[in-house]
Amino acid sequence: MSISRRDMLKKSALGLPVLGLGPGNFFAEKQKPFTIEPGPFQPTRASLRNYEIPEWFRDAKFGIWAHWGPQSAIEAGDWYARNMYMEGSRQNAHHLKTYGHPSQFGYKDTIPAWKAEKFDPDYLMGLYKKAGARYFMSMGVHHDNFDLWNSRHNSWNAVKMGPHKDIVGLFGQAARKQGMKFGISDHLWITYKWFSTSKGQDTKGPYAGIPYDGADPKNFSLYASCEEVYNKLDWNENGIPESWKKHWYERILDLIDNYEPDLLYCDGHVPFEEYGLNILAHLYNKNAAKHGGKTQAVYTSKRPEDSEKGRGICVFDVERGVVESIWPLPWQTDTCIGDWHYNRDRVGKYKSAKTVIDLLVDIVSRNGNLMLNMPLPASGMLDKDELNVLEGITQWMAVNSEGIYATRPWKIFGTGPHAEIVTNPKQTNSAMQFNESRRKEFSYEDIRFTTKGETLFAFFMGWPETGNIQITALGTGSAQQTGEISSVELLGAGKMTFTRDEKGLTVGLPDKKPSDYGCTLKISGTKLV
Repeated sequence: MSISRRDMLKKSALGLPVLGLGPGNFFAEKQKPFTIEPGPFQPTRASLRNYEIPEWFRDAKFGIWAHWGPQSAIEAGDWYARNMYMEGSRQNAHHLKTYGHPSQFGYKDTIPAWKAEKFDPDYLMGLYKKAGARYFMSMGVHHDNFDLWNSRHNSWNAVKMGPHKDIVGLFGQAARKQGMKFGISDHLWITYKWFSTSKGQDTKGPYAGIPYDGADPKNFSLYASCEEVYNKLDWNENGIPESWKKHWYERILDLIDNYEPDLLYCDGHVPFEEYGLNILAHLYNKNAAKHGGKTQAVYTSKRPEDSEKGRGICVFDVERGVVESIWPLPWQTDTCIGDWHYNRDRVGKYKSAKTVIDLLVDIVSRNGNLMLNMPLPASGMLDKDELNVLEGITQWMAVNSEGIYATRPWKIFGTGPHAEIVTNPKQTNSAMQFNESRRKEFSYEDIRFTTKGETLFAFFMGWPETGNIQITALGTGSAQQTGEISSVELLGAGKMTFTRDEKGLTVGLPDKKPSDYGCTLKISGTKLV
């Protein structure tokens, strides 16, 4: 049986052999053994449940991400490469006005505009380190199928076109030079469906019925070969062929082997079961070989089942959200000060430094880490408003970070009017995902706790006008049954006077607050933790 021309085009688009394969040969190709570094893990869930989250991740608490790539060149926000092909969308209108119709000028034609002419990873990493980030993450490949490294399996990459730079490699070198852990994000698995809008066509107007440029087989190497157009994207693996799963596996394997990330982020769940489990085992084993047989690598998944409360195979990641209480294992929020990809219309409308600090403290009190995206413009240099937000974070961390780094949760995460997390009932994956928008700004009434050794830290996220702060959870009659308090220090100001009774711990405050967004009490004594 000979392979059809259409199938040949599909395989060519994926970088696979296009010889006239018979059924036996195709089966042999499909069963080709996975390439796995030898080590303590096998590519099974049973074996991977022996994974232990490394201490560096538990201690780091704060990371910064550059969610940056060719879509940033347009500076029109998230998912441009998909939405420009969706008739009537905001980004479709922008594309028509700026570039023309996507049958004639498609996403592929915008890539040369990404020049990264001001890209200075060493300078950026210096800012991020000063702001308190203990790890940094580069985009590896977004849903737009464009690799930000010198990819062996994809000619659409940042070395061959666009900025003509190894973005992943340069970011990795800069981060490690600063002593920071280095992560890479992978969004590729859903690309097969995500980019299917490029195969569509207008339903009305002068271009009605004319296919977009993604429908041309010669462009499948960028747009993939999905025949069904998913205008409403479902985040499942139904309809994704084995050839794409294999292609995803080869590219992510290449990424791991070349850059050996300390953290590999997946925008979704562990993809394609056996393929994904092999990636995890390879990542963990390769890293373990560098660390005396015990892996120090982290992999994230947005599916709670992958990071079960008892003993998961990776770290649970919550996009733009916070878990409802203290999570049994370390976890991570990934969020952004604006859109994921740079949007010039959001300049001046970013999250404030106050909002970021509220999030950080709340997340850390619940046993989590914050990964904050600072979206880079096309040039590769942060804008003035982003620098102002970063400076606010820097100033706060300089005073209060002792209560953040290397801490562990207390008996409760906190108290106050905004302790309850308002979940999203429409979120089928996890109600914790995307609950961030329902949060209210914290005040001095919102108290959060962390511990370090025998020391208890209490954050109050505003400045009371009364001249003192009362923490009811530390009262002698509280349900937490705390021990004896011998001293209370306000970080950045020194020792404070205090009284304690059944109603709570009341601490006198100085006339001048040491931090603009929230302050930290360092509480010493016996049997507090």
